[in-house]
Amino acid sequence: MEHLKDFRHTQFKVGDIQLFKNINKEELANIKQQLDACSVVRVKSGEIVLDSQSSGACLYIVLSGTLALTSNTAKRQLENSSIQYFAGECVGEISVLDEEASTATIAAVTDAELLLIDSVIMWRLIDESNGVARNLLQLLSFRIRTTNAQLRNRQKVGEFYRQLSMVDGLTGLHNRSWLNTQLPGLIENAHATETDLSIIMVDLDHFKKFNDQFGHVMGDEALQVAAKVVSAGLRPSDFAARYGGEEMIIILPNTSKESALIVAERLCDRIRHAQVFKDNDRALPHITASLGLATLAEGQDGLAVISTADAALYRAKERGRNQVAL
Repeated sequence: MEHLKDFRHTQFKVGDIQLFKNINKEELANIKQQLDACSVVRVKSGEIVLDSQSSGACLYIVLSGTLALTSNTAKRQLENSSIQYFAGECVGEISVLDEEASTATIAAVTDAELLLIDSVIMWRLIDESNGVARNLLQLLSFRIRTTNAQLRNRQKVGEFYRQLSMVDGLTGLHNRSWLNTQLPGLIENAHATETDLSIIMVDLDHFKKFNDQFGHVMGDEALQVAAKVVSAGLRPSDFAARYGGEEMIIILPNTSKESALIVAERLCDRIRHAQVFKDNDRALPHITASLGLATLAEGQDGLAVISTADAALYRAKERGRNQVAL
């Protein structure tokens, strides 16, 4: 920072500073008198004004130019910052109040002139003027609300990406990561409430052969159709996830083995009748699926019940295409 002059030698009016707005003329005259000896400095574009390494508690008033809250001083980053400070606004008020180093980094977007008010003078102004104290409280309230709004937005964005990371990109079903995260809780709840929970494993029949014969694009389309059939055939309280490759897993809370068998047979039939390639010029076979069913037993964990359903699926596939086994 380059010292230019004292505030008394500037044309900037005290009443144009937000911190001193709506204060009577007598108080403004006293404030002006105390600010006259304060330094006015010039900072160049990209120069850091305030960060964790800044020494001494000081309030910075922007007289000209623009400052910004930033994570680095690259020009594009500064210009695109969502929080900027213009003529009449101030930064550094928290450090004055708590005498701690700044947790934020403030840098100049453009060349700027700043008025520096040290903590001794600032506290004197707060003690002597109710108007200054009121304006400072309003400023801090605004800053807190702005910060809270940013945190809420970040939480929403974070939750969006978290949910996105739990969805299989091809089928739109939950993915293996979601299954590993959620299934233990569903199992624990079923045991705690002594309610049934059933698992259905779904595997598209001879899918590798289908891919080899018709190509992976057709294979992906067939898998997407099967996933839509599965999703459409479940209750809102049920869950479906892509387990891997052409395998899907269905979780049916509060569902007995008998009821789950009805669901499995219905899905097996619907997949067999699904029209996958209706717009294709050449005739392609309908896909079919084999399904294995298991119901949670006392003392079983998620891995055990999945293994039981997987064994049932193996028995179904041994019987041929389009089978359901317990």
